Parts: sequence; structure tokens; C-alpha cells
Amino acid sequence: MSYKFMRLLIMFDLPMNTKSEQREYREFRQFLLENGFLMLQYSIYTRICTNQTMADNYIKKIEKVLPSDGAIRGLIITEKQYEKMKIFLGQKSKVESIITDKKLIVF
Repeated sequence: MSYKFMRLLIMFDLPMNTKSEQREYREFRQFLLENGFLMLQYSIYTRICTNQTMADNYIKKIEKVLPSDGAIRGLIITEKQYEKMKIFLGQKSKVESIITDKKLIVF
């Protein structure tokens, strides 16, 4: 079976003025981490998906746990498009450098 690897990017800005907003932020971020997302930059998380259907399923999961306020966006791109991403300043993180569709990482 051939897979067309995709990347699901989740970008968010959540308010953190009150204790309840801080809790919602922590819970949303923890949800992303527990579901295999890795931090690309602050408030930008990415996950490799084996196909469009898998990416769509993660979007449905995220829609069920949205915080009450803020801005959250999702973007699905192919692995090839992701690899063409231009870094203008800074460098790839260690995690980003080792996580690709060609390697399996076991923790």
C-alpha cells in the first residue's frame, strides 16, 4: 500500500489573562501533544499523517476540544510542500530535524 504523507499544521493564539483561560490553553496544548503533534514554533504544532483521511480525522478531534475563546487555524499540506518550507531566520529544531516521513522514532 502506498501512502501520500501529509502534514497537519495547527496554529493558535489563545488568551491567557485569567486562570480559566490559562487552564484552557494548557489543556489544548496537552491535547495536541498527546495526539502526536510536535511544536514547530510557539503556538504552531505539526503532525505527520499517512493520508488525507487521517488528517481529516485529527481535525474532527480538534474541533471537539476547542477552547471557548481565541483563534485556531488548521492547514493540511503534502510532505513535499512541507519540505520546501523556507526558514528565513533561525534553524530547524532537533526534533524537527529527525522527524520525517522516512524515519520511525520510538520513545
